Amino acid sequence: MVLTELSPNNMNNSYTNRNINNFKPDNLDWKTVQVEMKNKLGLDIYESWLKKINFVEEFNNYILLSVPTRFIRDWITSRYLDQILKIIKNNKKDIIRIEFKIIEKNTDNIQKKDNFKSLENEENVSFIKDSYLQYNRIDSNKRFENFITGSSNKLAYEASLKVSENISYYNPLYIYGGVGMGKTHLLNSIGLELKKNNKVMFISAERFMYQFVKSIKSNDMVKFKEYFRSTDILLIDDIQFMNGKEAMQEEFFHTFNALLDKGSQIIISADRSPNKLSRIQERIKSRFSGGLVVDIQKPDHELRKKIVENKIKEMNHLYEEQFKIPQEIKDFISGEITASIRELVGAINRIVSFSRIYKKIPNLAETKIVLKDLLNLTENKVTIDLIQTIVCKFFKISKNEMLSSRRSRYLVRPRQTAIYLTKILTSKSLPEIGREFSNRDHTTIIHSVKTIEKLKEKDLDMVDNINKLKNQILYNNN
Repeated sequence: MVLTELSPNNMNNSYTNRNINNFKPDNLDWKTVQVEMKNKLGLDIYESWLKKINFVEEFNNYILLSVPTRFIRDWITSRYLDQILKIIKNNKKDIIRIEFKIIEKNTDNIQKKDNFKSLENEENVSFIKDSYLQYNRIDSNKRFENFITGSSNKLAYEASLKVSENISYYNPLYIYGGVGMGKTHLLNSIGLELKKNNKVMFISAERFMYQFVKSIKSNDMVKFKEYFRSTDILLIDDIQFMNGKEAMQEEFFHTFNALLDKGSQIIISADRSPNKLSRIQERIKSRFSGGLVVDIQKPDHELRKKIVENKIKEMNHLYEEQFKIPQEIKDFISGEITASIRELVGAINRIVSFSRIYKKIPNLAETKIVLKDLLNLTENKVTIDLIQTIVCKFFKISKNEMLSSRRSRYLVRPRQTAIYLTKILTSKSLPEIGREFSNRDHTTIIHSVKTIEKLKEKDLDMVDNINKLKNQILYNNN
């Protein structure tokens, strides 16, 4: 699967019309797919998210779909992509991949500057053919040129740049830091540079594990080994996901050594330093430490100011109708949103969107309202421990009971509720959440989240409980 993005200034109705006119009877029946998505995933999910997906064009073995915003794309791909692809394959077996384009619908107050460029001539679309995994993905928007540097990330940036210029200069390169600090951006930037002359594999540790298990079940380990050990560049994200998975670590260790022996470059990201990785083989941690280890710290105030300025300029460049955000608002955002770069960018997106929708610049009071949840998350420091404590108190159980392996009904629902709230109120990944709930598998985490989502659709008491708990957590009113 490849995810690519089209900026709002790149849409042209003629392209859309061309694709509609080219739709042939033997093509995928998108209306049938829509009906199946509605039936299998539920009316609420379909109306809220999947209805926003539009069919654009079908190619030899993949289809191009459009969504109106990056947020919707990310939400759909993180939660429903596998199910959507399965439904599509049931209707047409030769479709093995989905591509997304972001196409914002035209409105009266937004004028597009450029025409939509055809896919065939779109140089910025990063596509690495992957007939085996169907998941090799590099985002053409995450480049070295738009990675904003400061004292907190300068070393990681310089090391990444050096590796992209000279393979094996630092090998392996290990980058660690908290969620939303720019690790994936740097890995992506390296991949973009090196893919010009090298075979590049960019994959998450979670996906590596998925493919590993799949290969064992299908008795196809030879192909798995050949595939990963033949690459020139291996970029693997969130390596901490391998914790406790001995068989997977064994295979990764041998793949790691094989790549180093043949001179391939390995770049790894994690949420902590090698020596702090839990339940990872010592020999693997030793290999990581044997290369260059660099960290990305929380952005300081100067870096946050630079990010705010650059992001506002970037967004205003997309539209002819521009809004000048006052310095007071910029200073407020850079001073108050401190948790991560991702949250900082999210805050800027909201302010710019507010300006476009209401055709006015928000004052400081309006800014605080628009960013209310982000400010609450920052001020109250929502943690998994806080969520667990409040949920346990709400359901009158102990934390030890919640984290135990017992499956009594009176424990399962609070546990699922706490996991669900952790997923929606923090930026923690599925593996990170699993670790905080007694090292539960990511599939258990996914199941818990989906269970609560389904219950909310038909149980008003569950909706009420979730809302009460959210308020207690966000406002620390417990």
